[in-house]
Amino acid sequence: MSRPRILVINPNSNHLVTQGLEHALKPLAFEDGPEIVCETLAEGPYGIESQADADSVAMPLRRLVESDNRSAAFVIACYSDPGLHVCREQTDRPVFGIAECGVLTALARAETFGVIAIGQRSIRRHSRYLRQMGLTGRLAGERPLNISVAEAASGEGALAKMIEVGRLLKDDDGAGVIVMGCAGMARHRKPLEQALGIPVIDPTQAAVTMALGTLQFTHH
Repeated sequence: MSRPRILVINPNSNHLVTQGLEHALKPLAFEDGPEIVCETLAEGPYGIESQADADSVAMPLRRLVESDNRSAAFVIACYSDPGLHVCREQTDRPVFGIAECGVLTALARAETFGVIAIGQRSIRRHSRYLRQMGLTGRLAGERPLNISVAEAASGEGALAKMIEVGRLLKDDDGAGVIVMGCAGMARHRKPLEQALGIPVIDPTQAAVTMALGTLQFTHH
């Protein structure tokens, strides 16, 4: 029997973000375990930074899920969980959104969580989503870096800015755990956690971990 596959889809077309995801997910690959494959959505915008960007990838994501007969589970690696429900409607295989998984994982680590967002515009979108999930009461705060997805992924100066914003979330807002609110931030998790001294959740790692758990129980 071939190993089950988890397809992690980066819905923006920036390959650097996909590379960052591959690097962040390496520790989750184990011998005889599910294969973890990262793919870039060719039709996606270069960064998902507005509601229009998020909405634009919903149907391309659905088509990708629909045409894929090989994967046992899907992860949508964008912190707006674009197309999550339309993809779930299309398949009976599990589809995980990294924002949902990141927040649920954070709740298992501390009473209140803080989110580091890419920009101010993202915060409105994330707040709506948390209201939908019924979790605004557990949010300590969300603060923006005010940089682009590409800048977050390239790493030049992004980490220093993330540490600065993370300290405000921890010290001023009282967050007990931090969620990185963009898939492009993946490479910064460990140094950020070391600098802040509280847990830092990379939402893509959280989503793939949930997918691994699900597949271990369904494929054995």
